[in-house]
Amino acid sequence: MKGVVLAGGLATRLYPLTYATNKHLLPIYNKPMVFYPISTLVRAGVTEILIVTSGPHAGHFISVLKNGKELGVTHLEYAYQENPKGGIADALLLAQDFADDGAITVILGDNTTDANIKNDVATFKKGAKIFLKKVPDPTRFGVPRFDKKDPSRIAEIIEKPEKAPSDYAVTGLYMYDNHVFEYIIKCKPSWRSELEITDVNNFYIKAGTMRWAELDGYWLDAGTFKTLFTANVYWAKREGVKMG
Repeated sequence: MKGVVLAGGLATRLYPLTYATNKHLLPIYNKPMVFYPISTLVRAGVTEILIVTSGPHAGHFISVLKNGKELGVTHLEYAYQENPKGGIADALLLAQDFADDGAITVILGDNTTDANIKNDVATFKKGAKIFLKKVPDPTRFGVPRFDKKDPSRIAEIIEKPEKAPSDYAVTGLYMYDNHVFEYIIKCKPSWRSELEITDVNNFYIKAGTMRWAELDGYWLDAGTFKTLFTANVYWAKREGVKMG
């Protein structure tokens, strides 16, 4: 199993912070944000990792991550997404050669979690597996609609719905077999002019090869000012910092 960290985009929602550097290099307490998803992969035994980035600050990753050895990475590669507004699936397509027909674990670069998915990685064989989390604001995410006849099965995933069909969000943590790239090529740009990872997941659902699990532990994407602050507070407390 190889790992892919998607750390592209322009992060305009975090201007003016991201005028200076890539969002995924902003601090979460005492570490750059991207250290957290890398640690999630390494903790699961995934130590061959590709970082997909984009935008004017892409070169900053090399000076921060270097060759990845300090983080437990045995092999680190970088890929550049020329269109930072192309979407998550467009960025993931750059990992096709790196995957080399094998399975991959994909995580978004702004996801901070203490969940351990080592067993999920070890037992993964084919198809796809996504990780869900109950959240108070599911309409910010892809949201699963569960099958009424079989609530353990996802009928479809709806991207940023006006009215959420469940309280679950699809976290930015996915596991795919090598069919993922075939599905990405079949995707058409959404109303946002992006290739949506939700469309890729729905291909797996239609094929009957999608599985899911509820992510155990803390999880938060740090893509807004509010969640960036919340993540900083959580991880600072984890390190023993007392808040007034």
